[in-house]
Amino acid sequence: MTQQMTQAPAGATGPDPSLWRSRNFLLLWGGQTVSELGTRIANVAVPLLAADTLNASVFQVSLLTVLAWLPYLLFSLPAGIVADRLDQRRLMIACDLGRAALMLSLPVAALVGQLTLPFLYVVVGLGGVLTVMFTVSYKSMLPRLVPADLLVDGNAKLTISEDAAELVGPTVSGALIGLVGAARTFLANGFAFLVSALTLILIREAPVRREPAPRVPLRVELTDGLGFIRRQPILVSILACTTWSNFWVMASASIEVTFLVRELHAAPVQVGLVFSVSAVGGLVVGVLAARLSAWLGSARVIWVAMTAPGPFYLLMPLAQPGWGLLLYGVGLAAFSANAVLFNVAAMSYRQRITPPAILGRVNAAFLWICFGVIPLGALTGGALGTALGLRGALWVCVLGTWAACLFVVCSPLRRMRNMPPGLAAGDGTHRAGGS
Repeated sequence: MTQQMTQAPAGATGPDPSLWRSRNFLLLWGGQTVSELGTRIANVAVPLLAADTLNASVFQVSLLTVLAWLPYLLFSLPAGIVADRLDQRRLMIACDLGRAALMLSLPVAALVGQLTLPFLYVVVGLGGVLTVMFTVSYKSMLPRLVPADLLVDGNAKLTISEDAAELVGPTVSGALIGLVGAARTFLANGFAFLVSALTLILIREAPVRREPAPRVPLRVELTDGLGFIRRQPILVSILACTTWSNFWVMASASIEVTFLVRELHAAPVQVGLVFSVSAVGGLVVGVLAARLSAWLGSARVIWVAMTAPGPFYLLMPLAQPGWGLLLYGVGLAAFSANAVLFNVAAMSYRQRITPPAILGRVNAAFLWICFGVIPLGALTGGALGTALGLRGALWVCVLGTWAACLFVVCSPLRRMRNMPPGLAAGDGTHRAGGS
């Protein structure tokens, strides 16, 4: 490790602390809500811009997903070291400003007639690098703003914002694309990142004292987080489950817009509506996440969340034009519910048991593995879509996604109701997560 960190308690101000009275958390939450809305707008606009405006092939569209996620494989581990060494809030502000500039460059390029597929690839790839830096810092910063016993509530609220953005963003994106075109839609995305940067600027953190520690070789620093995870059997099971699921989810994600447009003949507004319907599952579960975790048990909820929604995934390749589009939305809603419940429980666990001095590297190690496979999944989706057709590829992808539950069902979690008190007590000796 390069440093030890000593910090004040993360924000309890009275005998009954509440996140609704935490100015710092509310600023973070508000900024992330706007940022997530902009991101969801872009998630629909990018593939539609490539497929419709730039006439990209199925494989070329899938390459956009590869470029967006490849930085997690290439830069996550170094990003963990940077996040542990630098002021995480300032790093996040710089990333937001950089992403805003990249998004705003797209309508400018379209205006001067220079918007091409290679230019779009560059913007998506550089945006992915900044997103890696932002995500590692973001997941490491939250425990400094939120008391340990409110982490589940904090993560649940942030996840609710993600799903609310998923509910509204695609529909807004489809409407904006219909009104002003795909390229100009990125003005909204750039504005959202600027709002996020402003809210981060307004946050006032408790003081953190960073004390120099003996230098160690870079290779050791890069693998600190991996070593910590390797010593935690529960984390290994969670990481394997998440990695397998991410691979197949992104394989389907890389072809789903193309499937909706070319197989189901959906208009841009209909594509947005399908993704909005899909967010309902995650939004409802996000509101109930803390209660469900307490009712099912903090250990049991992890494997139940991965297993129970699986049969609904099969509705996605069964979708047909017209009202049959809703089947795709219902399947996505089931996965959204799974992802929210699983990620809130797993992320809160990781944040509670990891020493603050290496939390950036532990988060980075998780991202490196479970997000690092996403480009491979996206390539696989494009290859399967080319070889088997879009519907055949979706059948393979949804069955692969459901199979991820086996990693946690066939683990010690299946025989546990709650995490052992000694591990989840937040004693500063370990931590875990789902994304």
